[in-house]
Amino acid sequence: MEPGNGTQTSEFLLLGLSQALELQPLIFGLFLSMYLITVLGNLLIILAVSSDSHLHTPMYFFLSNLSLVDICFTSTTIPKMLWNIQTKSQVITYEGCITQMWFYILFTVLDDFILTVMAYDRFVAICRPLHYTIIMNPQLCGLLMLVCWIISLLNTLLESLMVLGLSFCPNLEIPHFFCELNQMVQLACSDAFLSNMIMYFLAGLLGGGPLAGILYSYSKIISSICGIPSAQGKYKAFSTCVSHLSVVSLFYGTGLGVYLSSAATHSAHSSATASVMYTMVTPMLNPFIYSLRNKDIKRALKRFLYR
Repeated sequence: MEPGNGTQTSEFLLLGLSQALELQPLIFGLFLSMYLITVLGNLLIILAVSSDSHLHTPMYFFLSNLSLVDICFTSTTIPKMLWNIQTKSQVITYEGCITQMWFYILFTVLDDFILTVMAYDRFVAICRPLHYTIIMNPQLCGLLMLVCWIISLLNTLLESLMVLGLSFCPNLEIPHFFCELNQMVQLACSDAFLSNMIMYFLAGLLGGGPLAGILYSYSKIISSICGIPSAQGKYKAFSTCVSHLSVVSLFYGTGLGVYLSSAATHSAHSSATASVMYTMVTPMLNPFIYSLRNKDIKRALKRFLYR
């Protein structure tokens, strides 16, 4: 991009979580362990679902897609961070930064929409049980995933073009461990008012809209569960939603924590530290949440591992 002084921005510096040299081996070991656990855990979920015909249902179809997106999500940011620590370099090229930001936005929005679709699946299963197999047919499931991808790609394209239209000064330092959209906009030399407005509008639309859909689905689910006469029936119906509710709470809780901590402290370092929960801890815990509370997943994992 061409900034005001006529020079061209060719690279940025990712400052990471800490500048202290003595902490780098600890950060490297911790993040490498978390990354390997995340990839292995989500990969096992995908393999268990694909290898067990009993799990070829809409709920597990969406779960395997969520696991795939979580693997891609963490692979967008963590390998580059580990490479920078290992090589003792903070440099990321302009093209690399834009590419990292592009995939980060894409998989974040995909996560959000898949969780919303999973809430709709639970709504149909509990509120329309007799028509579940008719409504949630393979064609609809495939169409819902296609719509999630299309909306996510269009949003990512729009926000990436917005950043490509900005001018940056040379030797820019990003106080983060990856190229995050908000940080990129803040570091622009050109006027970023319109970019900020578009960014916050899309964040509210694509964050608040799916959340409203999830809350509406669960309001109907709770109403239906309350109408079940037996306590055992209520427990059985609610137990099918516990894992998804836990993942939704973790996803939105950590996401809101990142932005609230950033707004409250006005510290980029605090925002980067809070982002660890959002980018690493949430995708790492998702497989455990679904496998520990789900007998079908446990059974499929045992069959797959023994095989």
